[in-house]
Amino acid sequence: MLPQGSLIVSCQARADNPLHGPAFMAAMARAAAQGGAGGIRADGPADVAAIRAVTTLPLIGLNKRWDEGFPVYITPDFAAARAVVQAGADIVALDATARPRNGEPVATLIARIRGELGKPVLADIATLEQGVAARAWGADYVATTLSGYTEDTQGAEGPDLALVAALVRECGAKVIAEGRFDTPALVAQAFALGAHAVVVGTAITNPREITRRFAAAAPR
Repeated sequence: MLPQGSLIVSCQARADNPLHGPAFMAAMARAAAQGGAGGIRADGPADVAAIRAVTTLPLIGLNKRWDEGFPVYITPDFAAARAVVQAGADIVALDATARPRNGEPVATLIARIRGELGKPVLADIATLEQGVAARAWGADYVATTLSGYTEDTQGAEGPDLALVAALVRECGAKVIAEGRFDTPALVAQAFALGAHAVVVGTAITNPREITRRFAAAAPR
């Protein structure tokens, strides 16, 4: 589904971002495709549907939902997964950490997505143990997306290349490197370590944050 060596561009914008909305994300996905992206990652049925209408690239869909008292928000249950599949997602991404979730256990959710929806699963994880567990439950891909963003992995500044390498050695699933990849050199390092694909988001699709980085170098 995702060709080896793919650069996946994450086309997402939060509600406070001027580029928030399906029309903008569809345009961003078209630009990414023209630039050589091998896949797109997108959030929510509306954005997924808009992107599906403008590209045939493999489309990883997730469905963020914030439930009070539950730290898991990336596709927390089957209904969330079904919605992005119906919108056109080829692969479903979900949080596969062991943190509390307002939905089915991860193992059940993975099985239902693969069995009832007939779609591959990309498991977002933060540790090697979580990646190994997700593969045992049937995940087709494991991604380092959440390393540095969970309670037990906070504090990381750059990409977790050590986790990429460990997953390649020990997990058995196709490994997707994601999280704080902001230069071509870092992307190349991930591929050299054996990553099947690399996801880049902010460094490509968030002009506001890119501008802030450059503006910080300007004299005050």
